[in-house]
Amino acid sequence: MEGILYKWTNYISGWQPRWFVLDGGILSYYDSQEDAWKGCKGSIKISVCEIQVHSSDSTRLDLTIPGEQYFYLRAINAAERQKWLVALGTAKACLTDNRTKREKELQENTEALKTKMSELRLYCDLLLQQVNKIKDDDELGVAAESGIDAGNMVKSTCTTFLKTLEECMQIANRTFTPDASKQSPPASPPVAAIKPQKIKPVNQLRQRLGERCRDLSETDVTAHDTRSLDSGAGGRDEPDGPERQPLPSNMHTANGDNAMQEEKVDPLPPASQNTSRAEGTAAADDDEGQKETQRSAAAESGSEEPRQETLPDGEEADCEEDIFKDSAEPEEPVETFFSTMSHRFSDLKLDDDNGIPTQEFLDSCYAIVPVLDKLGPTVFAPVKMDFVGNIKKINQKLMSDPAVFPTLQSIVLHEVHGQVAEVRNSATEALLWLRRGLKFLKEFLSQVNAGERDIHAALNHAYGKTLRQYHGWVVRGVFALALRAAPSYQSFTAALVTTEGDELKSGFASGMRRDLSFYLPAMDRQLAILDALYEEYNLESDEVV
Repeated sequence: MEGILYKWTNYISGWQPRWFVLDGGILSYYDSQEDAWKGCKGSIKISVCEIQVHSSDSTRLDLTIPGEQYFYLRAINAAERQKWLVALGTAKACLTDNRTKREKELQENTEALKTKMSELRLYCDLLLQQVNKIKDDDELGVAAESGIDAGNMVKSTCTTFLKTLEECMQIANRTFTPDASKQSPPASPPVAAIKPQKIKPVNQLRQRLGERCRDLSETDVTAHDTRSLDSGAGGRDEPDGPERQPLPSNMHTANGDNAMQEEKVDPLPPASQNTSRAEGTAAADDDEGQKETQRSAAAESGSEEPRQETLPDGEEADCEEDIFKDSAEPEEPVETFFSTMSHRFSDLKLDDDNGIPTQEFLDSCYAIVPVLDKLGPTVFAPVKMDFVGNIKKINQKLMSDPAVFPTLQSIVLHEVHGQVAEVRNSATEALLWLRRGLKFLKEFLSQVNAGERDIHAALNHAYGKTLRQYHGWVVRGVFALALRAAPSYQSFTAALVTTEGDELKSGFASGMRRDLSFYLPAMDRQLAILDALYEEYNLESDEVV
């Protein structure tokens, strides 16, 4: 069901009309029906919310998740409210009474994953204690037998730690399947999943090369004969010219069926600088006479073979280069993921005091999330969930009072003055981790834009430079396993085109460089502004998770 409901926003704006859509047990709302393509402004899961009818207002209904979400809604009239109550009640009953097997498995796997994570933390603490004990024993000069026993204990603990870590990854793979994790947030542009295609060989270039070179060789031989005769009759001797090299004996045509078997003929000897005018004329006449005799004899016998024309050194190469230049197709402009995004950091317009607009910034963050899907929808699912979760926390703060929080700076300063900026799950903390995640993506994309074709190496470099210092042993181990599943460069780039096969075009590489060179600097500038803000109010945290 879908339609217009009035939603309570705040005491300044009051009730505002919004376009609501109930689908799949989720009630989502948009600014208007026309703006639905931009992505929803918020949503609530019907199966876990309470549906309340107002005691005095016949058009009002409230949807609440105690302590988390509150939707205060009002229908156009009582009859319209009744339709929504029936639709919402039916959806809630179906979802509550008929929980799918997938939901049960998800809950069980989540609990199992939490248990394994607790075990990992226990083993991590135990391992640290054992290592510290070995250090203390070494300083005190304890017997070697005791050191061997301590080493065996560390080895056993490490083995158990790695085994538990592997079980964690198996549970995560079962829980975060591609079907569940590939769903990108609203306002994410479609990205085609492309399979690499082979390029068919084209023989037209070779055929054109042969024809062009034969034409040039005939023209050159005719000009050379003329110069020889003119040299003998006109007087001035020609200087020594470069040696002439014969063309290849076999030159195949485009279809490969016909070949010209050409006889190698000694090139014309250059005239000597000290030869007299008469000797030059006689040499030219004798040479022409011998050639004419040979051609006449071959014609009479009926077995005349084609003459082999030769080109001077360098001219043959020039001929081939010209053909390649003529045949080279101009690069076609290729649209990439970054040029077709619905929202980009490069499109944001900052305020006069460098204020970053909150809604546009969050939309741009949503739009870059699909990059994580292309890196690995299963292993990067926890990273994506954390990334999107931080966006939602900031969005909830914005929706609480859009007029008060037009920029990210206004949100942070509001919480700083209220002394809640460092409270867990605050919008300021969410923006801190969102900023770190964006730095990781920016560093990775910068590596790719600089020519790095090893996706694993680019990810490892970006992680070490941005997130690693804030992660403990457990998270580092999980991330290391995720890096092993990184896609190849061909698979990753194939997922960054909007039209299948564009990654094989000559203009794809230049298109990627063009878009990233425009996109990344704007992203870097906004992150630098946030860095300065957090540094000014001492909001950076060295806490390790």
